[in-house]
Amino acid sequence: MPPARSRLGLLLLGALLTLVLYLLLPAAQHGQRLAGARPGEGKRGRRVANATARMATAAGEPPVFYREASAGPRAPTGPGRPDVLFLHGQAFTSKTWEALGTLALLAGEGYRAVAIDLPGYGDSPPAEMVVTAQGRVAFLDHILQELGMQRPVLVSPSMSGRFALPFLLARGDRLAGFVPIAPVGTKDYAAEQYRRIQTPTLILYGDRDTSLGPQALQSLRHLPGHHVAVVPDAGHACYLDKPEDFHRALLGFLRQLK
Repeated sequence: MPPARSRLGLLLLGALLTLVLYLLLPAAQHGQRLAGARPGEGKRGRRVANATARMATAAGEPPVFYREASAGPRAPTGPGRPDVLFLHGQAFTSKTWEALGTLALLAGEGYRAVAIDLPGYGDSPPAEMVVTAQGRVAFLDHILQELGMQRPVLVSPSMSGRFALPFLLARGDRLAGFVPIAPVGTKDYAAEQYRRIQTPTLILYGDRDTSLGPQALQSLRHLPGHHVAVVPDAGHACYLDKPEDFHRALLGFLRQLK
């Protein structure tokens, strides 16, 4: 074979080998990751920094899908760290809090953080019981019991106010804290009803939210033990627009709870 054709053949062979390695490398890396995972953690659980994360469905009726992050062996521990239960807005699910890193962040600080898919959203099936306010209170009672959460902090953005507000007014003593983020439904209750609540509350909203944020504040400001945190340059879903500011405000509130 002439030298020129020999060199061309070698170049083509090298290019072919490079292409094969390029295609096979990601699969090999994926296999190594799965091989290094602990049993049961391939899909339903995994390690994050200073935390263990998992997904599951709470038993009972109605079944409810949830994501949870708990403190890992190197996370700070000690008394005074309440569980934190996250609800979600109409356009979101529990996945929102996982994707933002909120669950892992709180778990890394020693908190048990749980986010649920409300009935009819994400991986939770619809439930007839949540049609009424009393049914929504019973639903959250059911969730706290099934997840073994005693006096958690309840984080409630937007649409989930339909669940959180009636629960706050009926079961406020079962919450260590309440974090409403421009929730709906605040005008359904009178100022006197809010004044009877003793649950520590952090009222959060973005300064660009010119509708639900200020509207909710007008009602929630009657809660005796409240603080207000306005997230700058953020809209209705302020936790999405400015997650670092949101996390800073949330952790500051959690740390001062007794």
